[in-house]
Amino acid sequence: MPDDIQDMNYLAGISAFQNARMRGFWTDVLSLVRGKPAELLSFEDVRARLRLREESYLGLHDVPLAQIVGSVGRYRDFTRGFLPKSAKMQDRWSRVYAQATGLTGLPPIELYKVGEMYFVRDGNHRVSVARQLGSETIQAHVTLLPTTITLDPKMSPEELDELAAYAEFLDNTRLPYMRPRHQSLQLSEPSRYTDLLGHIHVHKAVLEQQQGREISLEDAAADWYDIVYRPALTLIRKYDVMKYWQGRTEGDLYLWMIDHLREVQAALDAPDDDGAARRFSDALVDFLANKRIPVPKDLLTEKDDTVKLAREDVEASIAEIRARQMAQQAAMVEE
Repeated sequence: MPDDIQDMNYLAGISAFQNARMRGFWTDVLSLVRGKPAELLSFEDVRARLRLREESYLGLHDVPLAQIVGSVGRYRDFTRGFLPKSAKMQDRWSRVYAQATGLTGLPPIELYKVGEMYFVRDGNHRVSVARQLGSETIQAHVTLLPTTITLDPKMSPEELDELAAYAEFLDNTRLPYMRPRHQSLQLSEPSRYTDLLGHIHVHKAVLEQQQGREISLEDAAADWYDIVYRPALTLIRKYDVMKYWQGRTEGDLYLWMIDHLREVQAALDAPDDDGAARRFSDALVDFLANKRIPVPKDLLTEKDDTVKLAREDVEASIAEIRARQMAQQAAMVEE
């Protein structure tokens, strides 16, 4: 009798597979028409781009199927919704279906967790079958790859490309290790992380001049975060300025303030004059005024520290970093 039931479940699995396979076909067609890839994300690609190195086992958990968005080695075999893409998968898929609907059920799968996204290490067919059966969660042994970058299961490949630039910036500055609880420095324009790195290099040069010794980039980045970026962020949040700049980030506004102060200093033609040095609060006042938004009275009387940035120093540092990046890219192409 059990064998008969297993055979019936297997036949039901074949029917379910054919339905899933057809839906997978139309998903591929629609993705081509819309110009949006329907494939799962590649775990190895995401790990390399986001520079993920550490791992820690979290144990056995019930994981939402909707948050499983990629695979270690089978990301081309299924659509983003884990619909099978090849007719050759029918036998194995149907056997997994028969086991899932039988008395024993499915054993736990193995997953990697990155942010709020999960990647299948072992059990791709089990995930596919579970989704077709309408399950909302699946049991899994989960291994965490920690990151300070915010990741969402609905992210597009383009958004992941942008995060790769952010990950490179964090890796270069080592801020996740120097300041593990650092606030986000994410930017809307990936190309501007070079500008942010340029600010840190200028800060490094200032520290070396003040202390008369060589300062590592990671120490300079931590000091820059503490005495430049974090105070700017505090002001931005204190006056809730981001509500006036929807779709942009706090990092974007920090760069706007720095650029604006440099322009003011250049216009006064006295970048090293105390009269040319202005505060982040002054930049926020100008930002709100430019948008014709009433300026809070308390902001007008803020007593934050002045910011001095020699325009030529910043631009020279940024140009040097970009030249170095271009040389590295050229070297990679030659290899």
